[in-house]
Amino acid sequence: MRRIAISVAVSTMTLSLAGCGMLNASGSGASASPSKGDDLTVGLLLPEKTNTRYDRFDYPIIKSQVAELTKKRGKVEYANADADAAKQTAQLQQMIDDKVDVILLDAVDSHAVAAGVQKAKDAGIPVIAYDRLAEGPIDAYVSFDNELVGEVQGRSLLEALGSNADSSNKIVMMNGSPTDPNAKQFKEGALSELNGKVTIAATFDTTDWKPENAEANMTKAINQIGRNNIAGVYSANDDMAGGIIKALKAAGVTTLPPITGQDASLEGVQRVVAGEQYMSVYKAYPDEAQAAAQMAVARIQGKDIQFDALTQDKVDSPTTKNIPAKLIQPTALTKSNIKSTVIADGIYTVGDICTAKYKAACAAIGLK
Repeated sequence: MRRIAISVAVSTMTLSLAGCGMLNASGSGASASPSKGDDLTVGLLLPEKTNTRYDRFDYPIIKSQVAELTKKRGKVEYANADADAAKQTAQLQQMIDDKVDVILLDAVDSHAVAAGVQKAKDAGIPVIAYDRLAEGPIDAYVSFDNELVGEVQGRSLLEALGSNADSSNKIVMMNGSPTDPNAKQFKEGALSELNGKVTIAATFDTTDWKPENAEANMTKAINQIGRNNIAGVYSANDDMAGGIIKALKAAGVTTLPPITGQDASLEGVQRVVAGEQYMSVYKAYPDEAQAAAQMAVARIQGKDIQFDALTQDKVDSPTTKNIPAKLIQPTALTKSNIKSTVIADGIYTVGDICTAKYKAACAAIGLK
């Protein structure tokens, strides 16, 4: 269900709306007026804490952007479900009861949350799906091009295998949680690159994205395939890559096969530096979080021109078609571009990455 209409010109324009005064546009014409002023509340529901990006980047950036867009009069009501779908349902109901003006929802379980999205809609509260596409009557969606993320991972794995990549190479696929629609899209994107070029010897959907579950799955794969017969591992994210590496080392593997990742977590970036993990996928969280805040404020202030400019793409969920969306492009992160991605964007400093354990590896790639 991938229906994307991407315009480079529009994408470039939307990133600079704040700078060109577009944030002060109102409605779809000169006579239109905002339905809500700057005294507004954005409800933010994030899914889990294993991946530190949510507390470290997404929430602070959204909070700061909402404050900037509302002359510091707007606020963000934040809750994290810690990978518990039932807990998130209760948090969503609490925000409905608190009568927040708009909800940014990053779903733990995209299907299970649909009834709560409908309740918000019935209460007159717009819901914008953030990072993961929830089911139900979603007003808009902001995320990364998830199939492209998988394609980038798949291409990178083939690149790591080099000219020897063929059907004799046995690959393990460690996909994300089956309750996360993004995981399905990552897998589809990766398979579009890998099918026919390597042999998928084992594949797993990893409950709750937990590294310990990935570690257990990888141990099964090693026992099934043989530790010396695994040419590469598709890991859908960095945390699971860490679990996969633990399983390989525990099995006595000393020369690790190429392993993919995603999220450019600090630990993932350090493993890339050290050569334990071949790559990660860097997704510019500031761009995603800022766009989400802009969309939320524009939606409840009746700034239809701005909202439409921010949502030039379209996506379908299992329940809703033609959802206005903004899809941001991902970047493959390898040893060669750490400086121009996560360091240049202020995600990490060289000091964050190049701790004592990684100093020599950093120096070897010119990171100092």
